[in-house]
Amino acid sequence: MSFVDLLAAICIVMNAAKGVSALQLARDLDCQAKTAFVLGHKIRESLASEMKAANLFGEVEVDGAYFGGHIRPANLAEERVDRRLGKHQTGKRRVVVAMRERKGRTLTAVFRSEDESVPMIRTRVQAGSIVFADEASAWDTLHGWYTAKRINHSIAFMDDGVCTNQAESFFSRLRRMVGGQHHKVSAQYLHAYAAHAAWMEDHRRLDNGALANRALGLALGHGVSRNWKGYWQRAG
Repeated sequence: MSFVDLLAAICIVMNAAKGVSALQLARDLDCQAKTAFVLGHKIRESLASEMKAANLFGEVEVDGAYFGGHIRPANLAEERVDRRLGKHQTGKRRVVVAMRERKGRTLTAVFRSEDESVPMIRTRVQAGSIVFADEASAWDTLHGWYTAKRINHSIAFMDDGVCTNQAESFFSRLRRMVGGQHHKVSAQYLHAYAAHAAWMEDHRRLDNGALANRALGLALGHGVSRNWKGYWQRAG
């Protein structure tokens, strides 16, 4: 693929505020869907590299949102099961945990449960920060390392500045990206789409030209992708 093709792909991806599917990208570039799929992920990988070694400090909102693992209910009411029970789960459900610095950047990662994210939060959110979280028990341990302020969403969405509204704003974009554009995202690649949505959310006030220039610089400086080079040969 030539430099012109790469530039065209980046412009298309940057122009889509909530992402673009591989099939649509393939139509716009006049290439195979497999090519567009890998190219799209290479672009997402380069965008994520901007925050690879970054840490957050100050006022940081922490929250999680679950994706995937949908269990289709049975047609007959008497055959339906309680889909909340673990024994009826598919094992494909994952939680995207977002750490969003107020007036700053967003870090994301994917886990099986919110509890598993606490060690990473301690690594990526610097000591001395003020962490805002909801009432979920997974965040109780954060009080041991940070000044943690909690909001109970069953009572209010915000109380005297204590809220997770900016993290929720990011999840709104991610849900629309997954449900509206890609329709189905594998748990294996959910982290890539989350990082893409976080990057778009953090740079939402830039115009299309500035977004394309920034993304192109990241792509050209990223080097060979060890995850996606020869993907279809390995997958096949």
